[in-house]
Amino acid sequence: MNSPNPALVSQREAEPLPRLLLLLFCTAYVLPGVFGRDPWKSADITAFGYIVNIAQGKTSWFAPTVGGLPTADGALLPYWIGAIFVKAMPWLDPTLAARIPFALLLALTLALAWYATYHLARSDSAQPLPFAFGGEATPADYARAIADGALLAVIASLGLLQLGHETTPDLAQLAAVALYLYGLAAAVRHSIKGGLAAGLALPMLAASGAPSIALLLGAVGLAVTLISRRPGWARQAAFIVVGVLLAVTAASLLGAWANRLGNYRHHSQVVSLVREFAWFTWPAWPLALFTIWKWRRRLLDEHLALPLGCTLALLAVWIGMGGSSRALMLALPPLAVLAAFALPTLQRSAAAAIDWFSVFFFTIAAATGWAFYVAIQTGTPAKLAANVDKLSPGFQNTFSPLALALAVAATVAWAWLVKWRTGRHRHPMWKSMVLPAGGVTLSLLLVMTVLLPPFDNARSYRSMVHRVARQIAPPNCISTPGMSRAQIVALEYQGGWRVDAVTPPGRSACEILMLPSNRNPPDGSWLFVARERRVRSEDEMIDIYQRSAAAR
Repeated sequence: MNSPNPALVSQREAEPLPRLLLLLFCTAYVLPGVFGRDPWKSADITAFGYIVNIAQGKTSWFAPTVGGLPTADGALLPYWIGAIFVKAMPWLDPTLAARIPFALLLALTLALAWYATYHLARSDSAQPLPFAFGGEATPADYARAIADGALLAVIASLGLLQLGHETTPDLAQLAAVALYLYGLAAAVRHSIKGGLAAGLALPMLAASGAPSIALLLGAVGLAVTLISRRPGWARQAAFIVVGVLLAVTAASLLGAWANRLGNYRHHSQVVSLVREFAWFTWPAWPLALFTIWKWRRRLLDEHLALPLGCTLALLAVWIGMGGSSRALMLALPPLAVLAAFALPTLQRSAAAAIDWFSVFFFTIAAATGWAFYVAIQTGTPAKLAANVDKLSPGFQNTFSPLALALAVAATVAWAWLVKWRTGRHRHPMWKSMVLPAGGVTLSLLLVMTVLLPPFDNARSYRSMVHRVARQIAPPNCISTPGMSRAQIVALEYQGGWRVDAVTPPGRSACEILMLPSNRNPPDGSWLFVARERRVRSEDEMIDIYQRSAAAR
């Protein structure tokens, strides 16, 4: 017999977050970074290169290339989605058009995480204990409050701050994981709708470059379904099996199978893993551990077994891939769902610790951001202004009234949020997630508004391309053996040159050769011109050579 549910929740504690405020929260988190910036290094601009080449007809839809180099991940579905938006919106800048569907995927991830948590919280095993004289939370209100906490936990995750706002296949994988989680959760009450969603998510994962993860999650879903033995379990298992077969087929047709396992050669890598997990998944991981402890006698109940199984599987993938942060990002939706079930049992001291850490950390971060902005605009304090010039030399400072207004509004909203949270008589369960989520959103808005010029200059390749253009006359093409795909895309799209990364320099018709600084030209027919690098990036220095007159 199962042990009692540890949750005791009153109707007052199950008060949902107002829908308008929730939508404003999500909008303020999703939209920053969509407008007014270049693609950033290195996965962001690499993915954009494949997207824009497909959209402009420079390469095949089924075998896209940049500089002649094929994709390294087989993630064709995200590239197709981006290319469709670029072709469908010719009046927009391609970088903006390509970014729109990935912002929608992030929004979809947030929505699916909310609905997955809601369905799990509506299950019988998740319901709080009834009070002796009534007054306990109704099932629907309880589920909404838990789901609000899960959504805020996703937003509050520090690791999603940058990776969640890029134009990369990882966003499609993240949305697919959230869709799979939603499908399995919804199948508790709607077996056909949930089964279809889960079955669709697995081939979506495979077509987005993660077929092995699709198979692993399929195994987790089958195990949870077989253990639950609830009505409709056989139908749900059939949907998962079909989804696995479709995932294998999609991965085979698109060439998505690849060995991406990492290796561990030093004990310091283990320390790095622990450190990365601690900051990347904050604040979800301590709450998830608290959930496991408080519900430890009921971990086989479906509302816990499903997010816990998916989280453990994705953490195993992250460790197997050598600590790839992009693999760890995929664990955030199930981890946030698991963390949300700690909220009904969270002790006041733990909630206060999360609140005060968030207040101090993000208030100091915001104050620092504003100090740098004042230094950028006025030159005072001089030391801060000099530090900005040192960290992002050559950036073009601009004053934007709109950016300033948005940043001020976000800062005022943060002050109000802190005042509300530190006031008395705040009962909703999701209250502990408000300040972490608000602080992350504030930081993102400041970076993407008033601090965007130096950040954009430091993270993009545009300044490097401009310096390269000053070193060489307009060539018919540039030979780039050994250079990264990100650098190749920058030369192709931002420089407008034809780039050949596959033909050996000796047989190439190109008169310009670019090599990583640690490589030498193949023979003496190439004359050194200059060495350039991306802003303050010692590992991205390139040497520029020109074919000698005698060789020409």
